Amino acid sequence: MDLSLPASLRFAQGPRHVARRRPSPAVIRRRRLVVGVTGLVVVGLVALIVVVNTSGGSGTSGGQGAASPTSPPQGPGHARVVSTGIDAVEAGILPWSLPGPVSRVSVLPGAGTTIVLAGGADPSGVPVSTISALDMTSGATTTLGNLQTPVGGAAATSLGRQALLFGGTAAAATATVQAFASPPPPTGASAALVGHLPGPRSGASAVTIGHHVYLLGGDDGSRADAQILSTSDGKHFTTLASLPVPVGDAGAATVDGKVYVFGGEADEGKDRGKPVDDVQMFDPATDTATVVGHLPDPTVGAAAAVLEGHIYVAGGSSVVVGAAGTATSSVGAAATSSTSAASAPPASSATSDRIYAFDTDTNKALVAGTLPAPVAYPGVEVVGTRAWLVGGESDGSAVPSVEMFTPNAKFGTAGATGAGSPFYGDRLLVADRGNNRLLLLNDQDQIVWTYPSAYASAPPGGFYFPDDAFFAKHGTEIISNQEENETIVIIGFPSGQLLWQYGHPLQPGTAPGYLHEPDDAYLLKNGQVTVADAQACRVLVINPDKTIATQIGTDNVCEHDPPNYIGSPNGDTPLADGNLLISEITGSWVSEWTTTGHMVWAAQLAIHYPSDPQQIGPDLYLISDYYLPGGILEFNRAGQILYHYDPASGPGELNQPSLTELLPSGVFMTNDDYNDRMVAIDPATQALVWQYGVTGVAGTAPGMLNTPDGFDLLLPNGTTPTHTPTA
Repeated sequence: MDLSLPASLRFAQGPRHVARRRPSPAVIRRRRLVVGVTGLVVVGLVALIVVVNTSGGSGTSGGQGAASPTSPPQGPGHARVVSTGIDAVEAGILPWSLPGPVSRVSVLPGAGTTIVLAGGADPSGVPVSTISALDMTSGATTTLGNLQTPVGGAAATSLGRQALLFGGTAAAATATVQAFASPPPPTGASAALVGHLPGPRSGASAVTIGHHVYLLGGDDGSRADAQILSTSDGKHFTTLASLPVPVGDAGAATVDGKVYVFGGEADEGKDRGKPVDDVQMFDPATDTATVVGHLPDPTVGAAAAVLEGHIYVAGGSSVVVGAAGTATSSVGAAATSSTSAASAPPASSATSDRIYAFDTDTNKALVAGTLPAPVAYPGVEVVGTRAWLVGGESDGSAVPSVEMFTPNAKFGTAGATGAGSPFYGDRLLVADRGNNRLLLLNDQDQIVWTYPSAYASAPPGGFYFPDDAFFAKHGTEIISNQEENETIVIIGFPSGQLLWQYGHPLQPGTAPGYLHEPDDAYLLKNGQVTVADAQACRVLVINPDKTIATQIGTDNVCEHDPPNYIGSPNGDTPLADGNLLISEITGSWVSEWTTTGHMVWAAQLAIHYPSDPQQIGPDLYLISDYYLPGGILEFNRAGQILYHYDPASGPGELNQPSLTELLPSGVFMTNDDYNDRMVAIDPATQALVWQYGVTGVAGTAPGMLNTPDGFDLLLPNGTTPTHTPTA
């Protein structure tokens, strides 16, 4: 676990409990694992609640809200916003990080799956000389060489086969121009001094258009340089124009032959020494520069990138931060710094998590998504359709994190409500087990419905230990198994009216009408209910009149010996062919059965603790490994593991995830039970792209959960895409 992440990042981990290991897989159920028995580990990562806040700014809670107990409940017929404009983005933090914190690093194209990092500033603000390659698939770094002059905040770009670094801060702002091969050879290469700028300049931006590099903004340590320079070799410079608003540390990108400069630190007028919100445009065709628009907030240290023909602006800060990480001036919220990685996040952060799409037709900045961790002054490089943000600062402290974002139409439209959500336009039902409640979230992470509530009372015997909850009958009903309450209930949605109940509250048993830790109850289209009755070692198919249609397994015989016995089943997912996909804790088996009790196939998996398998292809299945560290795996009927996600540290580490499903947006959603959060993970990059809940911190307030143990997705038309047989 990397303890160097600052407390101001939102991927915070508070005190995390270590689950007691299973002495025998045959007898211990996952929901009964006792937490905190063997000890308490205080982990020094920081906590995230991803919020899409459409009001602008970088507030930490503006997009969240709980539905009032007296407010009208929300039914299934909500409207979906159709994507017609600039795509919103999917943004995530990688499960690995840099070897150490670094800010103001120059990032350039690399070879294969790598990008090149050059220079930067360490946590004390001391310039770095290293040139290294970062493998974006594994996070491994390889040292390639060194800069001739260590610098941070250099303007970097590639021109032909050369990587060029202009100026930057060494002991003070420098005028050096350094170059090395782009991409560097595998054996590495050190930089050479190839020229000098007309004067010292740090915090500038460099962009390449054709055979020319354009250098914009920056300062000499005392004032910003307004001159826009051009060079075709890094040695000779021509002054073309001046920025109307001289700034340093601005984001810059080029599209359609024009260069756009976003925010930065102003050098004159009433905003001198402060961030500005100006968007400036330089047109090389006419050598003119004008202010063409404004960001929603004054911002310095933002990253700009062009993806699929559109400019996206990410992060930044509302304060100006000196070389040593101290705030020198501010706009809005004051900067907060922390020397303790285990500290809670600040209530108000000066560092932004916002991603904007800048529409060059209207010159408007549209909310396109949210960074998982707020960051300013990162290095940025585009590879294909992804922008990579490397290092940077959060509230004045350097960070080692790496984030990415990429346009994804399934995450919505920039400027639309809910833009950037992995379930854009839909709603997410969460079984918040430790809080004995069900929550329904909209795509802005707002709570729009709860159960029980003032308008929907609990069933007889109470609503205790809701292990799972799934929609049925086109979103008009919800079925939930209360594992340690030994019951299954079906309630109307949104009324909360009790429609059906099976089992006897707090009375386990195997006699007719009794259950012993029911798990994964589903309501089939024919009205039957299926449930994995885990401690009884059986799967039941229950008729609407509460008689048993089928029993798979023998009461209280917990071993894998089909067709007579099954071992501690904890999943019974309905399949499109009408069969059930059953997971058995004992022996880590997954098998398919008909609802009349015949086994179709079985596979034994090399995982710790199989939980709630899902079919996602003709011979492709998804399953959670309920363990610490936990995992997400894909496998086939032969039991071959085809994909795995199981980071052992960092913000992506899972603590006993029990259900993972593939959402229509292409990401994995999982309830990370004992991290007290719901998370979404990009299977391609393994980046954590969404979170609801504070890692390792249980709570009932909006944005907090307590051991969430199940979820479901409801589309506007009332369908449930992850389990269509029950829709």
